[in-house]
Amino acid sequence: MSVRPLVAGNWKMNGTRSALKELGLMAEGYDAALRASVDLMICPPAPLVFLAAGAAIGTRIGIGAQDCHAEASGAFTGEVSAEMIADAGAGAVIVGHSERRQYFKETDAVVEAKARAAIRAGLAAIVCVGETREEREAGKTLGVVGRQVARSVPEGATPATVIVAYEPVWAIGTGLTPTTADIAEVHALIRKKLVGRHGKQAAGIRILYGGSVKPANAKELMAVPNVDGALVGGASLKAADFLAIAAAYR
Repeated sequence: MSVRPLVAGNWKMNGTRSALKELGLMAEGYDAALRASVDLMICPPAPLVFLAAGAAIGTRIGIGAQDCHAEASGAFTGEVSAEMIADAGAGAVIVGHSERRQYFKETDAVVEAKARAAIRAGLAAIVCVGETREEREAGKTLGVVGRQVARSVPEGATPATVIVAYEPVWAIGTGLTPTTADIAEVHALIRKKLVGRHGKQAAGIRILYGGSVKPANAKELMAVPNVDGALVGGASLKAADFLAIAAAYR
């Protein structure tokens, strides 16, 4: 199945309103040739989602959020529901990022509940999976990632509702990356797990690679089988770097 690639940027806890000028520069560089080849998305901090969605109108750059609560509303001070994110103009939300799993102790069950909430609100759930350095060194990568895919991706996942992002925890923000053979092995496992549980339609679910993706290695990484794009961290904060990564699809 032909899968249209996606390059998504996770700004994490970075950026104020002035950072949206980078979104404008991205739109300027997202020319017809690039639009024909790859989808682009930016996931800014929650206070910027509404403003970014407005700024992105007419650009074909998607806007996503970085997290959501599993409930639609209620007494959860400080939390943001998937419905609120959709109402702000976003089309997707990241759930289960390794930083959420590590710092906020989110389990696979919590991630799965958030993914279901995203789908309930009409958003695409970008479900993150990935192993730690200790798990990789112990030879547990495939077991860990396979478990996370099985337990974090909701039943009935389709290409329209779910995107999976493989981010080896030890590679995020470190400058380190797995070998292309390692990435191919993990992405093949993810594809097999998705199709095995969700049927043939899951062959079209996009599987992104994330973890120190930068302009210098983007072309090599994006050419790996079953890699359908990238989830980019620090390099998505600057339009020039983000567009240079997307240019791997020119």
